[in-house]
Order: sequence, then C-alpha cells, then structure tokens
Amino acid sequence: QLQASGGGLVQAGGSLRLSCAASGRTFGSYGMGWFRQAPGKEREFVAAISWRGDNTYYTTSAKGRFTISRDNAENMLYLQMNRLKPADTAVYYCAASRYGIGVSESGLYDYWGQGTLVTVSS
Repeated sequence: QLQASGGGLVQAGGSLRLSCAASGRTFGSYGMGWFRQAPGKEREFVAAISWRGDNTYYTTSAKGRFTISRDNAENMLYLQMNRLKPADTAVYYCAASRYGIGVSESGLYDYWGQGTLVTVSS
C-alpha cells in the first residue's frame, strides 16, 4: 500500500516536497516512480528511481527542478520540487514497479498511491 502526501497550494517559483509512505517488507526491491495528472489530461511520467536509489530518471520538464529520492530503511519515497510553475499543477501519484531498475511506462507499475494535489498559482 502506498500513501502519498505533501501536496498543497504554492506560488510559482516556490517549492514542495512530496512524500510516499509504503507498507510491506519488499519496498526496497521495487523501482519507484512519480506520475501526475493535470485536469483534462492523461497521466504522465514525472520521475523514477531504481530499487537501490542509484539510478534516477526524469521527464524533460522535471529535469533540473525536481529530485526523486528514497529511504529504503524507512519505506519512504520523496519528490523534491523546486521552481514550480503553474504547468506543474496536477494530482501527483507515487507508484511501485516490480522492475527494480526504474521505468517510465505507467503500465509497468504494479501498485499506486491515492494521489496528492499540487496547485501552483501564478
């Protein structure tokens, strides 16, 4: 089970840190990812991290602004988001994939959190 939190309302240029708490003893073996879905749009990939945390992947719009990280000892996944833009407004979802290398395809993820809303005002 995945529980995302940390969303909220922030002004453009601000920062937010999303957290995802995972239950279960196999968290450390899963690749993890963040996806988002803006109103009226398809869900899209944001970032992924390998099971050991040694490989990370970002969508183009997130590179240089967002940082994905994980703490396997605490069963936690994070997404630090800096220099936020109104275009980042969306519901953000964390997800776990049996593909431990970290993947960007949503269809390769097995478990999804409930989402947390991020709203960036201009």
